[in-house]
Amino acid sequence: MKRWLLKNAVVYAETGKIDQGYVLIEGEKVADVGPMSLCPADVGAEVIELSSRFAIVPGFIDVHIHGAAGADVMDATPVAIQAMANALPAEGTTSFLATTMTAPSEQIEAALVNVARYMERENDPGAAEVLGVHLEGPFLSPKRAGAQHPRHLADPDISLFQRWQEVAGGNIRLVTLAPERDGGLDLIAYLKKTGVVASIGHSDAVYEEVKAAVAAGVTHATHLFNGMRGIHHREPGVAGAVLMHDEVMCELIADGLHVAPPMVRFAYRNKRSDGLILITDAMRAKCLGDGQYDLGGQEVTVRGGEARLADGTLAGSVLKLADALRRVLDCTGCTLEEVIRMASWNPAKQLRVLDRKGSLRPGKDADVVVLDEQYKVAMTFCRGALAYCQQSEPQGAGRDGHESH
Repeated sequence: MKRWLLKNAVVYAETGKIDQGYVLIEGEKVADVGPMSLCPADVGAEVIELSSRFAIVPGFIDVHIHGAAGADVMDATPVAIQAMANALPAEGTTSFLATTMTAPSEQIEAALVNVARYMERENDPGAAEVLGVHLEGPFLSPKRAGAQHPRHLADPDISLFQRWQEVAGGNIRLVTLAPERDGGLDLIAYLKKTGVVASIGHSDAVYEEVKAAVAAGVTHATHLFNGMRGIHHREPGVAGAVLMHDEVMCELIADGLHVAPPMVRFAYRNKRSDGLILITDAMRAKCLGDGQYDLGGQEVTVRGGEARLADGTLAGSVLKLADALRRVLDCTGCTLEEVIRMASWNPAKQLRVLDRKGSLRPGKDADVVVLDEQYKVAMTFCRGALAYCQQSEPQGAGRDGHESH
């Protein structure tokens, strides 16, 4: 069984911050976490000698990502999912929800079948783990379609969702929908009953409609402020309503483009770190350069870090999750502990995988990220396997419990 010992860094453990600590990894699990005064001397591990310049934090979980590295979930191929899984550890992401787009039913089904097969046959350590599917569409409002193809939007339909959940092998974990559409509240209640997260998004609902949706079971809001009725002093809209309901966890695209920095601060002051989840909503152009790309059957132009449709509508992002963390730190003045909660603990809690993800604790999956003093990713372990390192060999690494010199 492969062992790693990460030493002498600041460790952000589930029990609190350790100024000079260690993390011991055995196989796919965290074996031990503690202060250096309790660090085991010889455990037959490959030692990564760090320093107080580095922080060891839990891996990030992206619950809303369509693509990366030229691949998209809607490509419906295992190669596409694997390309995403291989690319994401470089930004500290160790698990994610494969997110679909509004499209003809047969295309959605093909994507769902592909994700289910990938999760069953591949999904190995050493790459970001697919935790399931985020079904974004087609149960959305045409008034707030954004980059979702308007031709394929439809009313919420329990029987259709049941079919999709069946072909997905039960792996649809989160559904974005507009509750004001016919059948919306019924589907929300069904999702709640079957343990699927119901999220309000791409919605033109007014406050009372959101209130009814929360009562029916909505506990999540898709990309806060984007694709939803905004705040007005005579009508709080979707944005105002979800900010006022503590039951609702809100996604946030902190790329400096989708949400202006003052509004990031506004969201943080209202929801605090307990109520926000950082996401990328990234599309296939992430990790690539400017150019023409496809998203949900529509042409997207990426220029200067902005992804837009021909009419100027924002079409996802090319955001990396580690960059979102740094931007939120800059925008809000929050602590690293708080931003880790937004990127790791909260999504794990929302997806009901907190028993194995979301924090550094013995027995949990060894999804471990090492950040440098600028909060850039230096190293990422996915279920105990080194998936990304800034260098070909970690500095100071030695085998069999002996540090190199």
